[in-house]
Amino acid sequence: MKSRNTLQLSALLVRFRKGISVAIGLVIIEHVAWIIEPAVFGKVIDALIERASGQTVNLRETLQPLFIWVGVFMINSGTGVIRRVVDQRIYLTMFTQLATDISSVAVEKKFRPSKTAALAQLSEQYTTFFQYRIPEIIEQIIQIGGTVIALAMFDWRLSLTCLTIVFPLLLINRIYIKRVGAIQKDVHDTYEDTYDIFSTQKPEEVRAYYKKSSNLKQKIANWGALNFGVMRVMLLGIFLVVLYISIDLDDFTTGSIYSIVAYIWTFITSSEYLPELMESWTSLKDISRRLREATL
Repeated sequence: MKSRNTLQLSALLVRFRKGISVAIGLVIIEHVAWIIEPAVFGKVIDALIERASGQTVNLRETLQPLFIWVGVFMINSGTGVIRRVVDQRIYLTMFTQLATDISSVAVEKKFRPSKTAALAQLSEQYTTFFQYRIPEIIEQIIQIGGTVIALAMFDWRLSLTCLTIVFPLLLINRIYIKRVGAIQKDVHDTYEDTYDIFSTQKPEEVRAYYKKSSNLKQKIANWGALNFGVMRVMLLGIFLVVLYISIDLDDFTTGSIYSIVAYIWTFITSSEYLPELMESWTSLKDISRRLREATL
């Protein structure tokens, strides 16, 4: 019974909570430093321009913003290096344990080899989700939230403009999750037949199997493309409004303009990445359901 319980997502979180907490902590430090960089580097640009134009003669006033930026950059880069080493150790151990538990349950319940292999293969997406998707989700939250806060410090209208897209994004992604979730279930259904298809030793059946799988994945790609296109059009409007406010309505310095443009690009790239993250989440939910049903 212990091996069955450990297949649950909540049980994995509890078992590896220390390692996952360390990994997530490193992600937060890395990306908080990253979101601070544009504002700090904008100060560096202004300081260098002022010194070049003769407005500043004090070397300390020029170098201080530069040293602050270098420090933030080193925190971001150093934490990133450490995280990429630690992640592998944590999540490879998790996958090894998860595959072992699946094998134990399979022996106990007398699963056919193809089902066991498929479940083990699908379970690898668990570790992929924790190792790559969880950090990416945290990254996008920090980047979108940090961008809105940073822009508000320049002009509240910039921040408000970005916030106008939140509710349309939620609506679009809700529709996307519903549509893609049904297709993901069909994709995972085909995984359980892979071993049986190859055991027939009939090339035409293998071809038909992979054609069906390709068609399902193409449907997911089509929904992703539609979602991406709609979001890009909306984000283009936001970018133009932000540029108008920054250039025509406010008297910003060159460094401030750089920071604002950097933040708005961060907001755009983070927002357009949401569909891919939602696809991973719907896939994980279906895999979690399959593993839960396998242990009943």
